[in-house]
Amino acid sequence: MTAGLDPVKLMKQQVGKVAADRVQSGSIIGLGTGSTTAFAIQFIGDRLKSGELQNIKGIPTSFQASVLAKQHGIPLTTLDEVDLIDIAIDGADEVDPQKNLIKGGGAAHTREKIVDSLAKEFIVVVDKSKMVDTLGSTFPLPVEVLPMAIAPVTAALQNLGGTVDLRMGVKKDGPVITDQGNMVLDVKFDRIDDPVAFEQRVNNIPGVLENGLFVNVADIVLIGDIENDQPIVRNMDA
Repeated sequence: MTAGLDPVKLMKQQVGKVAADRVQSGSIIGLGTGSTTAFAIQFIGDRLKSGELQNIKGIPTSFQASVLAKQHGIPLTTLDEVDLIDIAIDGADEVDPQKNLIKGGGAAHTREKIVDSLAKEFIVVVDKSKMVDTLGSTFPLPVEVLPMAIAPVTAALQNLGGTVDLRMGVKKDGPVITDQGNMVLDVKFDRIDDPVAFEQRVNNIPGVLENGLFVNVADIVLIGDIENDQPIVRNMDA
């Protein structure tokens, strides 16, 4: 390993590079949110600058992704202007053995779910710590809620057995506000045994815009790990 460099950062870079290498010229790319995906965006930009990639456009899932794409010279488009998304690259906070996910640690899960679900191929980039046997075991479920509905939605989620916390800002007074102008409830369940049914159940609560369960959406999961002080990447299916 290169002296002085953080092995975790090197691992995230490597996972992002492996994902970026799967992008082909002429693609519409869903650009996810988070630290590992940020490296993928950087490497896509590098491939574009070198001429290795041509004629690509990105659809960002957040303000962060939009800023990064512009920094790295990736042209952007919108869902109004394209018929399909060829490939999406995004992170996750938990991944179960069936490739179901919990996302939303960055409060961008609503836009992420729209973009990732539309992609012909959705690549998830994570490190080994995000792999779980059962969703909900390590990470709370993010639920985006209209501000006027915080109280009734909180009560409904508690009735489902969840411990509910309003996500508060860091280095900022007040709650986190999403790119859509809503708030996020972080809901801790002991385990989510049936993510398919539970995703629908939570989304059927009036006032909920979207929750962080991504069910039957991921196609490829690239997992970063460190072995003998060296970053490695493996495909979950390999």
